[in-house]
Amino acid sequence: MKIDIFRNPNPAEKPGDESKLGFGRVFTDHMFLMDWDKGRGWHDARIVPFENLSIHPASTALHYGSEIFEGLKAYREVTGQVCLFRPDENFARMNRSAARMALPQLDEEFAVRALKELVKLDEDWVPHGEGTSLYIRPFMIGDDEHLGVHGVSHVRFIIILSPSGSYYAQGIDPVDIMIEDEDVRAVRGGTGEAKCGGNYGASVRAGDRAEEKGYAQVLWLDGVERKYIEEVGSMNIMFKIDGKICTPALNGSILPGITRKSILALLRSEGTEVEERRISLDELMTAAQNGKLEEAWGCGTAAVVSPVGHLAYQDQVFEISGGKIGPTTQYLYDTLTGIQWGRLPDKFGWVVPVE
Repeated sequence: MKIDIFRNPNPAEKPGDESKLGFGRVFTDHMFLMDWDKGRGWHDARIVPFENLSIHPASTALHYGSEIFEGLKAYREVTGQVCLFRPDENFARMNRSAARMALPQLDEEFAVRALKELVKLDEDWVPHGEGTSLYIRPFMIGDDEHLGVHGVSHVRFIIILSPSGSYYAQGIDPVDIMIEDEDVRAVRGGTGEAKCGGNYGASVRAGDRAEEKGYAQVLWLDGVERKYIEEVGSMNIMFKIDGKICTPALNGSILPGITRKSILALLRSEGTEVEERRISLDELMTAAQNGKLEEAWGCGTAAVVSPVGHLAYQDQVFEISGGKIGPTTQYLYDTLTGIQWGRLPDKFGWVVPVE
């Protein structure tokens, strides 16, 4: 499919101080759009000036949550080359989310090509500072212009770009997390393994409660038995217990994270055994009490890894790794970011140049 390009006649001024970029507040000059209609398929692929969307008040995305999204980054490597990190994985996961939410499938190769064209056009927006990146948000919305719960007949696929500051501008500080035993994030058979807005909107209340108590994130339990660990905040979670690394197995209610997948591949390529299995709350609490919970970290696109310094459950608070980042967590952060920014060789073929 041809991609029509309409350049922005009034490009915005680039941010001067990259240390103040923050996250998701500044947007580039262009965005990608493409439409899908039942019986016609995808059509009218185009890159246009970044602007507000015009949407009908009865749009299915507004009333029934008919939407999905992804998140990935473009990095300016030490050579100056702009690269993506495993974009094929993001669009493959987007198609799995689309299947769950009854939205149309993308041609994954075309989606990567469209993304490259967009990033290439706005390449000057990719920041240069240590730890900075260009955040990429592809999303798809059902946009039928009438009420009624039904399969969609009109869909929009959009990609927007946002230069973002370093997640750890002041260095990597471990976060304190609280085990949530009231709200649940998702259940098997629901939308937990899809990257859709409803999962995130439903998590805000628990996150607010945790923040009021001085915690940065919540650690979710399964929605059926309330006894197995699932995710931390909006990230996957990993533990080092008595010398062994383990992470909750993907069970239909856990998002299959791309950073998670990359960490597992990295560790296994070096001969490190990683267990993907059910991890009960009782096991975790016992390990914390007897000092065998050596490290814990969340992993996701934004942070790469986020070390856990304290874990709270009801009236108990446990310190992990002396409240500091552990050696395994530090190694994973240094290695993954080294590959992403071109400081270390990419033996996996994960880095995709924008050219």
